[in-house]
Amino acid sequence: MGLAGEGIGPARAREQFLREGSVEGAVRSPILNSWQRSRSLGLTPEGCELPFSQDLDLDGRLVRAAGPVLDRLQSRFAGRNMNVSLADGRGAVLQRRFGEASLVRHLAAIQSVPGFVFAERFGGTNGIGLALAERQLITVYGAEHFAERSQSSACAAIPVRDLLSGRIEGVLCLGFPATDAYTALNTVIRKAAGAIERRLLEQSSTRERALLQAYLDAGRQTPGDDTSSNGQLGELAESGLDWRDQMILKEKAAELITSAQRAAVEVALPGGRRVTLLSRPVTSASGVEGVVIEAVLPSAHQRVAVPAEAGTPPVPLAEQVLAPAAPLSGRLPDAAPGRAVATARRPGTPGLPGASGSTGGLVMVGEPGVGKYAVAARRRLELLSEASTRIGTTLDVSRTAQELAEMAVPRLADFITIDLPEAVLRGEEPTDPRSGLHRTVVHGIRDDCPFYPAGQQVDLRPTTPQLRCLAAREPVLEPDLWAATGWIAQDPGHAQELLDHHVHSLITVPLLARGIALGVASFYRSADPAPFGDDDRSLAQELATRAAICIDNARRYTREHTMVLALQRSLLPHSFPEQNAVEVASRYMPAESGVGGDWFDVIPLSGTRIALIVGDVVGHGMHAAATMGRLRIAARNFAELDLGPDEVLTHLDNLVGRLDRDEDTAEAVAGSPGIIGATCLYAIYDPTSQQCVMARSGHPPPAIVRPDGTVTFPDLPAGPPLGLGGLPFETAACHLPEGSQLVLYTDGLIRDRHRDFDLSLDRLREALAHQDRSPEDTCEAVLRTVVPDHPTDDIALLVARTRVLDPHRIATWDLAADPALVSGIRAAVTRQLAEWGLDEVVFATELLLSELVTNAIRYGTEPLQVRLLHDRTLICEVADASSTAPHLRHAATTDEGGRGLFLVAQLAQAWGTRYTADGKVIWAECALEVSGGKPGAVETYFDDIPAI
Repeated sequence: MGLAGEGIGPARAREQFLREGSVEGAVRSPILNSWQRSRSLGLTPEGCELPFSQDLDLDGRLVRAAGPVLDRLQSRFAGRNMNVSLADGRGAVLQRRFGEASLVRHLAAIQSVPGFVFAERFGGTNGIGLALAERQLITVYGAEHFAERSQSSACAAIPVRDLLSGRIEGVLCLGFPATDAYTALNTVIRKAAGAIERRLLEQSSTRERALLQAYLDAGRQTPGDDTSSNGQLGELAESGLDWRDQMILKEKAAELITSAQRAAVEVALPGGRRVTLLSRPVTSASGVEGVVIEAVLPSAHQRVAVPAEAGTPPVPLAEQVLAPAAPLSGRLPDAAPGRAVATARRPGTPGLPGASGSTGGLVMVGEPGVGKYAVAARRRLELLSEASTRIGTTLDVSRTAQELAEMAVPRLADFITIDLPEAVLRGEEPTDPRSGLHRTVVHGIRDDCPFYPAGQQVDLRPTTPQLRCLAAREPVLEPDLWAATGWIAQDPGHAQELLDHHVHSLITVPLLARGIALGVASFYRSADPAPFGDDDRSLAQELATRAAICIDNARRYTREHTMVLALQRSLLPHSFPEQNAVEVASRYMPAESGVGGDWFDVIPLSGTRIALIVGDVVGHGMHAAATMGRLRIAARNFAELDLGPDEVLTHLDNLVGRLDRDEDTAEAVAGSPGIIGATCLYAIYDPTSQQCVMARSGHPPPAIVRPDGTVTFPDLPAGPPLGLGGLPFETAACHLPEGSQLVLYTDGLIRDRHRDFDLSLDRLREALAHQDRSPEDTCEAVLRTVVPDHPTDDIALLVARTRVLDPHRIATWDLAADPALVSGIRAAVTRQLAEWGLDEVVFATELLLSELVTNAIRYGTEPLQVRLLHDRTLICEVADASSTAPHLRHAATTDEGGRGLFLVAQLAQAWGTRYTADGKVIWAECALEVSGGKPGAVETYFDDIPAI
């Protein structure tokens, strides 16, 4: 079945992979990577034996944190075939829960008993092992499992991390039958893993609060000590460290505090700068142990060597730090939770007063705020990293703005609104972004907050934070909206409603790209009682800047997409010609990523036949659309020559080859892209014989829907794509009963990287399997059930329901090559026309047939046949076994002959020659609404005959 038969799903891809065949693009990259790792480990589908470990921490902090969450999951999935498991960082299962309690009696031991290790090196591709390997949420379906025993199951697994260290503590996995579908499963497992991570953090905070109390008790014994800092790196902020550097240092400092030992670690910062962190154990007067983290910044970016005693060489910094130290002078002061604590300094210590050639200061002291600093820093970094991949996934302006909102809520803000000028939404560049703002996105943690709704025009005063930030091109922070008079003055009643909903803090950020303001994003906080701070403002600005670049790309793409789509639609048929062979309906859908080169056409041919064409130029954009137009025009011209499908494709193949060579030359000169390739399907249907002849060049085969609703995909020779050259095309013929539907489409309908190919074909078959349905209804059904939600390739669809020319409207006569028989044919034709009620065309038809039959007898070869077709026009055909075609010419005034075809051309509205396997057919069409051909045709003919 050509391309349709070459598409493979996971099961076939797995079989092909195990046979060491190539499956690139047929399976998801994480699955393929895991398959390759499994094979490199020497695993086989039948030999994935899982080890059983008895060394399990069944009462550890992970199990204690996960217990209530697993109980809730078990309750949520009660009565369902759901297997909930918790594994440790090795992949060994610690706990299992079952939605249906009876499952435990029917499942194998590895699916029901804790202790089996599902690491990828033992079990191959599976949820737990792959989540540990990929370090992210993973779904594995059916045949994507490497082990044979898991083919009927599916699972979703997600790592569970320690929020302080970022280390993976374990894996939460949900297993279920492959036939079951849970649409919200990813959301459920993300929330469950988050709940376990928060409970792990609470355990750490409990221990740290006990240590803090000891510090506070020690601090109260030293009144008057005035050395506490504000926790913002003190002197380090004056050393040129920005907020990114500070977050990196805080993250590393938190890790050092957890080690509770002396250490010196060099931390690399962006820009090539390096800072040394010193970790020093300290003990309060009451014996409570803690850790102080200090930073040393060598001047001129040099490593600092601290002088030792006189007469000895300098001691390297790390060795100096790790040498035995005297107790710190002074005591720990009183501190507030969540704040770093400054300590007394020892003279001569690197990075402290008395050290030469370096600067530095306190980073933090081990207490509950340390963990929060680390988590906040890591979350900011993770948010920025994730934003680079999740914002701008499409080239749609509104969707890109929505992605910014989804990234910011709830990790930065509780609500966000995004206002864009209408010009940006149309793909144009805004002249004044402060006017014509359109509320594009409203997104938040709940839906009841009374913001201006999306889709509404927003008229803002110049005093509002939104217009102030657009005017200054800088973010505006309003930490307390109760005191934000400019924001309240915009609409006091509306502002009061928001304040009543506990909205209390605001950051507005301009969306700037290439120096152009494209709109404004407003971040609101309500659920978190803490107001926005400077770090939040910097983070919001970074997010908005990244989103603005993506919005600008989408805006420019929208403009280009609109232009290309207009070109594409102008090159496609606006309507179909009137004909009686088929009833036709069509659809064209551009891809989300850009307009491509898909096209279709319906071309009437001689003898009441009809040509149906569908083609696809590889690529997207203006070049693909323009190339499509050239191919469509060429295909129409070749069709006018009455060539067979294989001959038309041969001519198109030669044309694409020439165009490609021309484009290669142009590319070398101007750098424009060449034609990558094109495919085509060409079919000719004859309503007199109900025969359909088809040929294709690398294109998916059509679908045929019989009158009883049976759907088949004919075994049509594939043929090479257009442009390869040198290879022949083959035709195939089939009989189509009246009322059959011929469905032609491009591969964008059935090929999509996000779904299985076999499933797409099954959906197409189900959508077509209906009796007595019009082509329009068929098109709607296919678009509704087969087309993906976000098509990655454009789609052309052409549906033709066949009709049959009534046999009573067909008259055929066989005759020998005898001129004496011409008068008998004229008489028979006259009687037939009278029977059809076409007396007004008898005279013109007699003249036409006299010339055509006489020429066939004189120049043709037997057998001869005359055929009349009564359709929208009267079609006269004379067939013979000769392949020599007549040519129209102007006879000289002295010639006694040579005017027959000129008479035919004058009397008929169209005439021509088509070749058959047995010879040729000369045909002419006579219009039924007039009594003859062109005015004066007969008179002109007789006037041109020379006198004798």
